[in-house]
Amino acid sequence: MSVKDERMKVLLASPNFHQARGNTVTVQRISENLNKLGIETEIINMTDSCKLSRLPKADIVHGFNAYRFGQFMKGLGEKPERYVVTMTGTDLNIDLHDPEKKAEVSQTIINAEAIHVFDKEAKLLLAGEIPEAKDKISVIHQGTVIFSETGADYQREHGTFVFLLPAGIRKVKNIPFAIENLKVLYERNPSIRLWLAGPVIEEEEGNIVRTLTKRHKEWVQYFGQIPHHHMGELYRRADAVLNTSHSEGQPAAILEAMGYSLPVLAANNLGNRNIISHQKTGLIYSNTVEFLDNADKLVNNNKLRIKLGHAAKFYVEGSHSSEFEAKTLQKIYETILAKPQVYIE
Repeated sequence: MSVKDERMKVLLASPNFHQARGNTVTVQRISENLNKLGIETEIINMTDSCKLSRLPKADIVHGFNAYRFGQFMKGLGEKPERYVVTMTGTDLNIDLHDPEKKAEVSQTIINAEAIHVFDKEAKLLLAGEIPEAKDKISVIHQGTVIFSETGADYQREHGTFVFLLPAGIRKVKNIPFAIENLKVLYERNPSIRLWLAGPVIEEEEGNIVRTLTKRHKEWVQYFGQIPHHHMGELYRRADAVLNTSHSEGQPAAILEAMGYSLPVLAANNLGNRNIISHQKTGLIYSNTVEFLDNADKLVNNNKLRIKLGHAAKFYVEGSHSSEFEAKTLQKIYETILAKPQVYIE
């Protein structure tokens, strides 16, 4: 194909696209911004009920999550000739170090034409584990969006302080930690509220969170899965955003919250550290004592909240452009398609 003479088509393969999860948000945003550049896109859900044996026709396939994409390709009668992989978080921080999954991740990465990661630390980590991939890795920060007002009405009580924790409910997100520890602050300050928003991904963890929510119904509210375009209404009503995950790639929800000038309190993991500069654009905690101390500061220090929120918004606007993200991916696709194809027997 001549990328100059014909419209490029990119097939985006997402895990669990039917759920409002981080990968879904990322893939949808990339698709919309590639469309604005004149690139045709099609999104397929490559997990759960996916029964595809052959991929729709496209010039290039872009898979999200190396382990999931590798598993998906195993079920195809005809594998894609040229593909790009985005390492989304769990595949890089967990699957790559799992003896049962590492071989799958490595093979998917080695056979890819290009690999996309969200930050320099992720590139160093991946290159250290799979040296053969070093020259194919590109760092592109996640883009982010500001949502149009939808009219969705999420009521908050007058005089309360709302922590928002947007996350799919699974063990790695460590949501019970937020409930159990904010309870300490709530007992001292009954104005504190915790809002949870996201789909149940792991039923066992969902049952734990539902039980805790019911037990603490006076101050904890679980909204369940809400349409992603409604998230702006939650951000507009929240006072601060939490991320308590054990592991992250580059969480879209944190970037979205920062774009709304919200202060973020986040766990000390690779993905969060690469977005937040502690005490400059947000707050990072490494243990329970630091979590409680920083959460208490957010509740009681209005100047700190405003300072962190303004710095967060400035950072996101300068470093996480959705347009730049799409244009950089376009260049990667065009470079791949311009190369002569090598057929291996």
